[in-house]
Amino acid sequence: MGKWRWGVILDAGSSGTRVHVYRWLNSAKAQQDAKPHDLKSLPKVETKKRYTKKNSPGVSHWGDNPADIGPEHLQPFLDHALSIVPTDQVKDTPIFLMATAGVRLLEPIKQKALLSEICAYAQAHTNFSLPDCGVHIQVIPGETEGLYGWIAANYLLGGFDSPEQHAHGKGHHTYGFLDMGGASAQIAFAPNSTEAEKHANDLKLLRMRTLNGESTEYKVFTTTWLGFGVNQARERYVDALLEASPAHEMLDPCLPSGLKTTLKGEPVDTVSGKDAVLVGTGLFKECLKQTYPLLDKDAPCADQPCLLHGQHVPAIDFGVNHFVGVSEYWHTTHEVFEMSHKDKAYNFVAYQKLVQDFCATEWDDIQSGVAKEKWGPKVTPKIAQEICFKASWLISVLHDGIGIPRVGIEKGVDAPGYNKTKEVAAHGKDKTFLDPFQAVNKIDGMEVSWTLGKMVLYAAGQIPPSSHEAGPVGFGSNVVGIPADFQEAGSNSNPVPIGDDDSWSEAAEDLAEKAHSRSTPGFLLFMLILIFIGYIFRKRERRMRFYRGVSNTFRRARRPGSPRKGGRGFFSAGKLFGGPSYERVLEDGEAAGEFELGDVDSDENENSDSSESSRLGRASGLATPRMNVMNFDTGSSNYFDSGQGPPSIGLGLNGIPNAMDRSGLVVRTESRERLAPSLQMLGAGRRSRTGSPTRMKSPLMTPLEEV
Repeated sequence: MGKWRWGVILDAGSSGTRVHVYRWLNSAKAQQDAKPHDLKSLPKVETKKRYTKKNSPGVSHWGDNPADIGPEHLQPFLDHALSIVPTDQVKDTPIFLMATAGVRLLEPIKQKALLSEICAYAQAHTNFSLPDCGVHIQVIPGETEGLYGWIAANYLLGGFDSPEQHAHGKGHHTYGFLDMGGASAQIAFAPNSTEAEKHANDLKLLRMRTLNGESTEYKVFTTTWLGFGVNQARERYVDALLEASPAHEMLDPCLPSGLKTTLKGEPVDTVSGKDAVLVGTGLFKECLKQTYPLLDKDAPCADQPCLLHGQHVPAIDFGVNHFVGVSEYWHTTHEVFEMSHKDKAYNFVAYQKLVQDFCATEWDDIQSGVAKEKWGPKVTPKIAQEICFKASWLISVLHDGIGIPRVGIEKGVDAPGYNKTKEVAAHGKDKTFLDPFQAVNKIDGMEVSWTLGKMVLYAAGQIPPSSHEAGPVGFGSNVVGIPADFQEAGSNSNPVPIGDDDSWSEAAEDLAEKAHSRSTPGFLLFMLILIFIGYIFRKRERRMRFYRGVSNTFRRARRPGSPRKGGRGFFSAGKLFGGPSYERVLEDGEAAGEFELGDVDSDENENSDSSESSRLGRASGLATPRMNVMNFDTGSSNYFDSGQGPPSIGLGLNGIPNAMDRSGLVVRTESRERLAPSLQMLGAGRRSRTGSPTRMKSPLMTPLEEV
């Protein structure tokens, strides 16, 4: 087992599936290298852009034909994960598929058949760890999805590991979480102490474990609104239009002016036939007025207070509860409108003005602007068509539904704990994390996704507890002891020892992986030297893994025919040490800038080409390059002897035992029969201590034969 632990999770949403691969240090290795502050922190879970792959449609599409989902949908995701996770660690790597709102809408019998087929296919076609279908392949409730999202947001913002840096007052140091997809919306937050005591039975008890084995506990409220995602809300909106004024042509203020569509949103050129048609008027204020009833604010509330649809939610103290919104909250504010790329904080007035002007624009002019990439290359006619309704729905949910203050607009805001002067001042200081609401996609280079929260919880569960009295990692009802509904993280907390071979090999492989994004010749030369040494010293299976890493390096570093790139800040910290480190950020003006408010890449299908490279690596042997050879007789000084030669380069080379045997050639576990031609040519097979008159005097080693 190497120093890394791996996890694979498939987010099976309503409109598509996305696979995420994560890794974190084995707890034994992490504790060995940890600084004092790190020991009090959660495991550092990492991912990379190429570790993610997505595709459409959602798994619910196979609800009527579950037997087809494996070859038609799952296999590419499994292949992608297998191209990332090292072969010798696949059996120890858990795989999860967690379905959300789309599958929740299926009939129970169809849900069961679909999940059963998914689990059977994954077990039959991979060796990933999948011991319990009920735990690993499931439809998760919206409350659980919200809780995982809350973990992810606070993990990346630093609310867990550095609470003193995120003190919001009243002993509060965590952030609220808002998520909206196509079918449902979620909210999760830790109420202030007064509300937490008043509504203790409504909270979830979350227990995690820091690197030193100590338990940390949080009490979180989370709920979901099924049918309040943007797609389901749009369907309810169109139904309301039909009910209010059924006609062949119906005016729709939530469509851009002049756009005509079917009831399902398909553009039409002419109004003909018997099917009803929606005709856009682009009147955004009227659109806001007509989306408000969809909030169902007048529904009976059995347990006060309530927000939407009669759903109980403890009172939100906006003085200490600051929310981040992901998914549609991000897409709707950033896919078309780039205001927030310049203004870090969400600004209700500026956002509404942008939407209002856009929707009033004639559809022909919008189409022309899209063709010219006026709003960026990722804005399609479909996105432009839907943005007016989506923006109206977002504004209605945020401000009229949840009650997020319209900073600088509303007078006499009566939200508990809300201090208008404090919030306006926070804007002036550009402290984004102090805003009542901020839409985000990534924090410090890492996507804020509920899948990350699930994997952080799993990784925390792999840390051995510091005492026998420590409770299990997971979550359940907020009661004393271990509640009956407690869901454990499902982790194996047995420590895994790290051997010298594994540690050195993993370090070299990490360096090879970092070279994917490097083009500096000196760095590549340095990498080649290290990988060559690794080839000489390691076992055959290690050499093959090195080779695959190098193959991927050069495939990504410079594609055929592409121009050579100059250095890009090689001596900057990020460039020198390889890719985003995903360190949690602190709450100050400088850290606020770490929110990634750049171009949206959520709709890109980030296919990894490492699968092809891996197949090439497995199909080919690895021949040793030619090299000049010095005299390595036993009496001579050896460059690689401990304490000899130049200083260590930071990979522990000085501590490696002398890998050159008396014959002057490394011969590990390969059979003499396999290497016989090369060994005879080099005289490496002799074990006599008698020096050969010709041994090691040739200035050149010929390569080993490819096996």
